[in-house]
Parts: sequence; structure tokens; C-alpha cells
Amino acid sequence: MKVLVTGFEPFGGDAVNASAEAVEALAASWAGPDELVTAVLPVAFDEVRAVDGALLRLLDEHAPDVVVAVGLADGITKVQLEQVAINLMDARIPDNNGAQPVDAPVADGGPAAWFTTLPVKAAAAAVREAGVPAAVSYSAGTYVCNATFYALQHALAARPGVLSGFVHVPRTTEEVGGKAAASALSDGGEPHLPLAALAGALETVARTALAAARGEVEEPAAAAGTLH
Repeated sequence: MKVLVTGFEPFGGDAVNASAEAVEALAASWAGPDELVTAVLPVAFDEVRAVDGALLRLLDEHAPDVVVAVGLADGITKVQLEQVAINLMDARIPDNNGAQPVDAPVADGGPAAWFTTLPVKAAAAAVREAGVPAAVSYSAGTYVCNATFYALQHALAARPGVLSGFVHVPRTTEEVGGKAAASALSDGGEPHLPLAALAGALETVARTALAAARGEVEEPAAAAGTLH
């Protein structure tokens, strides 16, 4: 089977983007047997919305069985598997092309929201079992990450059988120069994780999704919601 995993280029004045670094580290360590395709996407709303945008071209070119889009969420303390994307672009800062849409839809006439088709509860549990903090999230924001997540699910609604969704990662410990890697792996609330931990978490998510695509993994009937 084939899995596509994407990250994003730096944005907002940053020199690096942890999502791209984690995806590149995943590509370097992937040992198969399933085929892995990786890419780094532009942080641009127009690219997300275009019918020939980078992500949609990757879907057409590679016809993956699983798609895991990955983005950076500054300030989070664990890997977050997103449950829902909303049809809204409301940008606090401009994207890398200078666009800053406000209260605009990702897809004109599209549904208010799309849900992930990844086994997010099973994958979050597997990531935690591997020693990396992880949780299911119910808001992917309103910036390019959410727009990409929405556009991905919108496009794949016409391609049943492809499991797809979005994962947010924190900054890397190496980037922020934070505490030692071992302490960053705890649930102590540090807004960073070691690059190796992020790459390992993405591999766990990808392999859990591939197993689900084969019918080997099912979502557990366990609560993963939040009170606010």
C-alpha cells in the first residue's frame, strides 16, 4: 500500500517548520514494506483552494491509500490528531503569499465541516504507547492547516476507501533549545518535543492508518473528547 505524508514550509517569520522537519526525518527512517511518499507544501490559501494545487496534484499523481497531512501548532505540548475541519478561512496573520482571508469559505458551497477518516483514537493511543504524548483534537484552527485538512477531505469524498486526515505537531526541542529530550517526552506541558519523537509519532500514525486500511485496526469505543 502507499501512504502520503505532507508537512509545511516555514511561515510567520520562522526559519524552520517542525512539520516539514518531522516529515523529512520520517522519510529518512522509513523501512517499508509499504511505500511512503512525502512532500512539503506551501503555506498559501490560494494553493489550497486551486483545483491544481500542490496537494491535489500529489493525490492525482500518487493515488495513495492513506494521507496524513501534518502542520505546526505553536504552543501545543503533544501530538494532536485532528477530528474535524471546518469550511472557514479566518487568518490572524497573512500566508506566505500575503493573503489574509477573513470569514471566507475554503470551498464555495461545500459542507460546513468534514471529519477525518483516519483512526485517530487508535492512532493517538498507539503514539502514547510508544512513549510520546498524544491526544485527539477537535479544532484545527482557521489558518492554512485547517484549510488544507478541509480541502483534503473535500477532494477525497469522491474517492471512497482512502483514509485521510490531519496531525498537528509542536515545535521541536532542537529548535527552541528547551529541556533535555527525555524530559520533553513527559506530559509535563513543555511546548516542544524532540524531532525523533515527532518522526516516530508520524510513523506510528501512518502505520496505524495503513493497518486500518487493511481491516486490521478498528477505532476503539472510548471517549477522547474534551469539556471545552
